Amino acid sequence: MSIAPAPFTEHLIEYISAEVATADDPIDPDTDLLLTGLVDSLGVVLVVNWMEDELAISIDPGDVVLDNFQTVRQMVEYAQRREAVAEA
Repeated sequence: MSIAPAPFTEHLIEYISAEVATADDPIDPDTDLLLTGLVDSLGVVLVVNWMEDELAISIDPGDVVLDNFQTVRQMVEYAQRREAVAEA
């Protein structure tokens, strides 16, 4: 699977901006998507489904928490941790 952080980050930001965000505000890797209201609960579900499809992984519902999904950076880091565990 091998996640390249920069390209995946850009791809994820593009997806969120085009398909999920509730406003046209700019998104960077550290934008708080949830507290700003840019992504609502349905949006989180859409992002999780997109990540599962893009990365061919299954995300445990228990992993869908602020620590993993509040910012794009946290989502990418979560995906990298999942990849590391899968390779171990």
